[in-house]
Amino acid sequence: MADEGEGGKVKEEPKLQPGMHPSFMNVLKTRERVKERLSGVKHKIGIYSAKGGVGKTTVSVNTAYALSAKGFKVGLLDADIDCPNLSIFLGIEGMMDVSSFPLKPIEKYGIKAASTAMIVDDTKKPIIWRGPIIVKMLYDFFENTEWGELDYLIIDLPPGTSDAPLTIMQVLDLDGFVIVTTPQRVAGINSIRSGLMAKRLNVSILGVVENMSSGEPSKSTGMVVSTLDTRLLGTVKMNPLFSMASDEGRIPASENDSILVMFNSIIESLVERNK
Repeated sequence: MADEGEGGKVKEEPKLQPGMHPSFMNVLKTRERVKERLSGVKHKIGIYSAKGGVGKTTVSVNTAYALSAKGFKVGLLDADIDCPNLSIFLGIEGMMDVSSFPLKPIEKYGIKAASTAMIVDDTKKPIIWRGPIIVKMLYDFFENTEWGELDYLIIDLPPGTSDAPLTIMQVLDLDGFVIVTTPQRVAGINSIRSGLMAKRLNVSILGVVENMSSGEPSKSTGMVVSTLDTRLLGTVKMNPLFSMASDEGRIPASENDSILVMFNSIIESLVERNK
């Protein structure tokens, strides 16, 4: 059955591809709804690694700031639904109004941000939700949040390869993923898993960022880049300001020129790709 879209035009329902299970139709319909709701967002980029502790939020926050400092309109979504940290990194103490839809992101440093940390009463308490509730919250951030017109929506993903990453890969029309790794071999192994999952679901890999770097890409990171057949976007050198500033809700790239230069180098390739 076809729906009537804007201007009275008939909008065809998505069709199953040969070999697809009929149950996947719901995913296709959701993908179409989300695409329509986020039609004001030009580019959607996921920051991802299956390995925890590699600094995905650090890369997400500073990448978003670097883009904003260049004059782009930027949103930042914390997709780590049950262990959110974005409000700490941005120094946001206010709460989103959940009394009615649409939800409205909170703006800081010129970035529109949304996170379950801005919804739950006490972020020190664990959020103990099963997969379906996590997925429902993601849908609310996609479909029922007023992002408005954005040049970039940066999505800070949780580690792993299950509910949240899978949902994002299935229902979001992504430009692709930036894979975050560290010089540690185990980080590289799990980063490869992340990238292979994305490729299996036909999501592009935009490149790799080596965090906690000496400045020269490690052998492990080289393995990630070559295995995923992608490019190195840049390295983020170790700097004590990352820990100190983030703990106090300040963005390191906003107050340190050398850090901003590193992230400007990373976003340069992303921006160039979209010209």
